[in-house]
Amino acid sequence: MRSRVFSGSAYLLGTLATAVGTVLAVPVLLAPPAARGWADLHRRRAAGLLGVPVGGRRAGRWDLLWALAHVAVGFPFGLVALLCLGNILVAAVALPLWWAFPPDARPTLFSFFDVQVGDWPTALVGGSVQIAVLGAVAWWVLPVLARLHARLCLALLARSARERLTERVDVLTRSRVGVVDAHGRELQRIERDLHDGTQARLVAIAMQLGIARESLADDPDTAATLIRQAHETTEEAMAELRAVLQTIYPPILADRGLDGALTALAARSGVPVHLDLTDLGALPASVEAVSYYVIAEALTNVAKHSAAARAVLRVARADGVLSIEVTDDGRGGADEARGTGITGIRRRVAALDGEVRLDSPPGGPTTLTVRMPCA
Repeated sequence: MRSRVFSGSAYLLGTLATAVGTVLAVPVLLAPPAARGWADLHRRRAAGLLGVPVGGRRAGRWDLLWALAHVAVGFPFGLVALLCLGNILVAAVALPLWWAFPPDARPTLFSFFDVQVGDWPTALVGGSVQIAVLGAVAWWVLPVLARLHARLCLALLARSARERLTERVDVLTRSRVGVVDAHGRELQRIERDLHDGTQARLVAIAMQLGIARESLADDPDTAATLIRQAHETTEEAMAELRAVLQTIYPPILADRGLDGALTALAARSGVPVHLDLTDLGALPASVEAVSYYVIAEALTNVAKHSAAARAVLRVARADGVLSIEVTDDGRGGADEARGTGITGIRRRVAALDGEVRLDSPPGGPTTLTVRMPCA
């Protein structure tokens, strides 16, 4: 509660100052870019006070409407905070020093009562009452006024529920198109791998066995050589088939679960990896597969591009959300346009309605954060 009093008081004093500034800057705020920037500043202030995401914004006439409401509401609310806090300061500092003021300029109680302090009983009792009353107002009323103004600000500037729903539909439509395209490319890759690799080897095996069968009676040595070659080719075809299947759903997930699979990934990484796993529980197969792919791609990027000495992998589950964080101490400056695999990660995560954030300033460190619903 104490922090709410301090933050609410500071918010209201800032609101008073910006309300006055809004009136003085009316000619400037008639320009849409200036009005938008001024409104965005207050949108961030309001969201910070309420502890909510800033979210999307409205534009155009809403900026001007907010400016009018900000002056109409913010000025009196801020003035209440100024008078309240100012009189508390006067009671704490000026009233005990009443004797140091000239007789005709001595402080008065509450600033608006014409009760001039001229003796110690009035200073001590009146000052105590003033601090107690205004302290109660500051404690209970100022946070409420601050939150009312902040909610008004977001109500005028933040997008409505219908606008947020429309935006959400657009995002889901784009992600669905991306998923369909990715699925099509994945099917083409699997078909190409099977056609160029496994199928070609199976054809070679059939030819080798056919020739061996015809040569078995007349030339047993040649038949034995062909059978040996067919056996070797069969093993190569099985290895290629396993590699293709692993790209669809890694068998290690079925065998050891996500925990065991990530432990194996960290052990195979070309960079030492510190693994921090919480109890993940049972996860949907799609979430496990995407998580495995994301982490494998992220650790590969660390080994190939970052020149890092170590990496940290944190995976946690809370409130129906799986969080993945991969951090390395490398040189940073990761660029998605240079084929680092981040685009593929974003596409796969978007298919599960998740989000990806990459923080990689030049000089490092690089942190890849992924959040996916997993309920």
